[in-house]
Amino acid sequence: MSALPIRRAEFIALIAMMFATIAFSIDSMLPALPEIADALTPDNVNAAQLILTVFVLGMGIGTFFTGPLSDSFGRKRIVIAGAVLYCVASLIAARAQTLEVLLAARLVQGLGAAGPRVVALAIIRDLVAGREMARIMSFVMIVFTLVPALAPSLGAVIISFAGWRGVFGSFVVFSIISAVWLMIRLPETHPPEQRRPFRAAALVSATREMFSHPVVRISIVVQVLTFGMMFSMLSSVQQVYDVTFGRGDQFPLWFGGVALAAGTASLLNASIVVRVGMRRIVTSILMVQAATSTTLVILSLASIPDQAYFAAFVFWQATVFFMAGLCIGNLNAIAMEPLGHIAGLAASLIGACATVGAVILAIPVGLMFDGTPLPLSVAMAIEATLAVTLMLHLRRVEAALPAAA
Repeated sequence: MSALPIRRAEFIALIAMMFATIAFSIDSMLPALPEIADALTPDNVNAAQLILTVFVLGMGIGTFFTGPLSDSFGRKRIVIAGAVLYCVASLIAARAQTLEVLLAARLVQGLGAAGPRVVALAIIRDLVAGREMARIMSFVMIVFTLVPALAPSLGAVIISFAGWRGVFGSFVVFSIISAVWLMIRLPETHPPEQRRPFRAAALVSATREMFSHPVVRISIVVQVLTFGMMFSMLSSVQQVYDVTFGRGDQFPLWFGGVALAAGTASLLNASIVVRVGMRRIVTSILMVQAATSTTLVILSLASIPDQAYFAAFVFWQATVFFMAGLCIGNLNAIAMEPLGHIAGLAASLIGACATVGAVILAIPVGLMFDGTPLPLSVAMAIEATLAVTLMLHLRRVEAALPAAA
């Protein structure tokens, strides 16, 4: 473990921008969904949600490969290759005339986005570990939070001037800036003497080692459930504001405000994680999520005034994003802690399993949208309860292992 090669503030900002490629690629599309649905799939407007989940699916598939490739060829090369693929797919999506072409381009765009997503995590693990890694991740998430807060409003502005196709041009600009910044400022963190040959036998061996660890296995399943809740919310939230509450024109402002408020979760995590511990934080916030989701189920079945129902939904939406801020970085750090010697491969497999599993959960939840938040809240209540159960089981599993964080 070495010192950071550039100033801490710049390192955090650079890593945050690499992660932000994902949030910008998803959240800036939210205001565009009604226009895309009208233009490309007017007979099945719910299908426009797939623009979000197909991107995430591509990213999940890509993460199977980007980590091992970065272990073999270096971190920076893989990030740049991913950026190139991402930009090409963005240009194809901007010219798509059918939903099928747009979805194919979004899938490839997700494959490219897997580069910065996974390799950024491996870069952090190259330099720090354990609770210090969780602390760095918390600061990264603070900066990262600004992107989902601003992206819908920025997307709405771009759409007003250039239509929904213009959003894809902004993706190209964003990716180029982050790739050039990385090339110029950050030295390679995985030197040749530490690289693992890209051989099937070596990958199988490392994969077997990773999944033989019970802490890693459990943390991956909890990540699947956590990401599943977040992606389900992202898939349906614009329709809930528009269809359920008739506030589609206000959506970017409400979404941004909620994202900024929920962003305090990362600041809170950074200030308490060393003292409280990653596992206790994750378990506690998942318990809160199970309770709030169950409460919204009850409210959805009851007849309450629209204003009160809207307020309850906004609060619940904030708890989902708050949960993500407290869980994701900590769960990654828990899983990565015993895997520093295969950080790239571990980051890939953990990210791939969590993302693909989450998409499998989120797609049917999004397509079940019936004009109310009821299907969404029922799914999240079940998923949060399962996640709490697994975290309590993790505590029992670790009782037989060396002292945990």
